[in-house]
Amino acid sequence: MSPNEWIALSMIGGFLILMLIGIPVAISLAVAGFVAGLAGFGPLLFSLMPARLYGVVTNYTLLAIPLFVFMGVMLEKSRVAEDMLETIGRAMGGVNGGMGIAIILVGVLMGASTGIVGATVVTVGMLTLPTLLRRGYHPGVASATICASGTLGQIIPPSLVLILLSEILGESVGTLFAAAFVPGLAIAVIYIVYLLVLGWWKPELVPAIPEEERAAAGGMKELLRDLARSVIPPLMLVFAVLGSILGGVAAPTEAASMGALGSLVIALLARRLDFPMLKACLHSTLTITAMVYFILLCAQPFSLAFRGLGGENMVHDLFNLLPGGELGALIFLMVILFVLGFFLEWIEISYIALPMFLPVFIGYGTDKVWLGVLVAMNLQMSFLTPPFGWALFFLKGVAPPEVTTRHLYLGVLPFVGLQAMAIVLLFCFPGLATWLPDAIGW
Repeated sequence: MSPNEWIALSMIGGFLILMLIGIPVAISLAVAGFVAGLAGFGPLLFSLMPARLYGVVTNYTLLAIPLFVFMGVMLEKSRVAEDMLETIGRAMGGVNGGMGIAIILVGVLMGASTGIVGATVVTVGMLTLPTLLRRGYHPGVASATICASGTLGQIIPPSLVLILLSEILGESVGTLFAAAFVPGLAIAVIYIVYLLVLGWWKPELVPAIPEEERAAAGGMKELLRDLARSVIPPLMLVFAVLGSILGGVAAPTEAASMGALGSLVIALLARRLDFPMLKACLHSTLTITAMVYFILLCAQPFSLAFRGLGGENMVHDLFNLLPGGELGALIFLMVILFVLGFFLEWIEISYIALPMFLPVFIGYGTDKVWLGVLVAMNLQMSFLTPPFGWALFFLKGVAPPEVTTRHLYLGVLPFVGLQAMAIVLLFCFPGLATWLPDAIGW
């Protein structure tokens, strides 16, 4: 190995050490990248950085991030999501596992409007977990259903993960949105089937809402009115945003701006749009967007130094040692990303690990759209996997005391298995991801 390759390896080790001793991930990335870059090829690094940073902040595609974040936060702060959850829960409550199915359905709609795992898990957890426990749901099943529902925002478009992956892979956002649409809905259907089977097999774990309680909440007329008032508007918003992108009517950034405006209109019609709520929404949007962009900017010196120090050649040599050619390389990538998901956020994994390995798959001629959806589903699974799944931590922070860590870990394992099954299906049948983009003509 050359001296520069040793420096590249030291850079990765230094980044991990800085992160483990408590230095924020973004700062760890920047420090490790600058130190290694200066050690490897001197002050030339500083002359290359401005163009890289300017390219990030002026990227038109990335402008969709704050707009989609605003749309999701507005639906959350205006309590539209809360009304939607309550109404769908009443509609599904007569079925064993019905409340869990309602949470999955709301997760689909929230994922298609927020794409933010933490916000969805915390919101749904605070609203539903005490109710589920009071109605006799097993703590492990209830908490795992909420966590699994919240992670759907990682794969169902418009997802922040897909927006960033499109930039890394060099594919259009619309193409990745179309490719992830069917796999995302397939995962939700798999979750629903699991809850239905569980309700048939062990109804005491996921009991139905008693008929008296459902009758007290109002009849069919009131239910239909509530569905029209609290479910139809956000559903129409999601269809308008995704439909305009998939139909080629609007670019993702343009559709995101219409989604942000539509969320304002929904909050206004619900008579919940006031200045304090709007201020809180803007503050949350600014905080989340700043976090994403700060990590993106700090990842630039790291990725630039790694490439300049010959890191890509090391990765190529590593993959050449693996048996199985392209298939072996894909399996190795999935395992590496899954393990990294224990320790790193999806943004760092997307902007550090994936660019390291991507040239190998370009050399193999791997379909980058299919690869992008596989990566997104893998990152989604890492949010659920004990002991470091981020969704578990999010929910534990708002869960009642009777929900223990053991409940969370054991309850979520079936959903991790279901997620792994979905990844295997997509791995074996790439058409699940490529069919819709091909049908549209992208």
